[in-house]
Amino acid sequence: MVTARRGKSAPGTDEAGRSQGPRVLKKYPNRRLYDTHTSSYITLADVKKMVLEGAEFEVRDAKSGEELTRSILLQIILEEEMGGMPMFSTPLLAQIIRFYGHAMQGMMGAYLEKNLQTFTEMQARFAEHSQGAAFNPELWSQFMSGQAPVMQGLMGNYLEQSKNLFLQMQEQFEKAGSLFPGMPGMPGMPGFPPKK
Repeated sequence: MVTARRGKSAPGTDEAGRSQGPRVLKKYPNRRLYDTHTSSYITLADVKKMVLEGAEFEVRDAKSGEELTRSILLQIILEEEMGGMPMFSTPLLAQIIRFYGHAMQGMMGAYLEKNLQTFTEMQARFAEHSQGAAFNPELWSQFMSGQAPVMQGLMGNYLEQSKNLFLQMQEQFEKAGSLFPGMPGMPGMPGFPPKK
């Protein structure tokens, strides 16, 4: 289920505060998506718009009821990546793939999620400090490079959080290594021997 805040009402409530639960989208075998809220078929572009608006929804298989939200979100990401301005470089995607099946897979997901959350918070603070000015890529670049005074404190906190999370991951991995002798290390990561 995708959950985000929207407007003044809490997630899963309407403007009057009544509980209505997540919006349910049904996926049919013909790959079409049916929005039970509007009683109409929708496209991936419509789902992307829902994400951008912060709508609370979940996607379910029309026949089995199986949760399919993640696969739909991955389809949207794939379309965006194929659209000419990809966010993920080839080396980054290769690094992510290397974590699948690795002992650190779950921890890496948490690490990336926490870093993305911190980055989003930094964006929000940037918006506050720009006092409602229109988004300007040059201003954002200056902000991110540390030229804006507020950025120095934010980056210090971000780097400290990131370092602490990484150290926790490393500690857990070392504990796992002591439980399972001979478990291969993580190539390219400090404190771990390279794979042989």
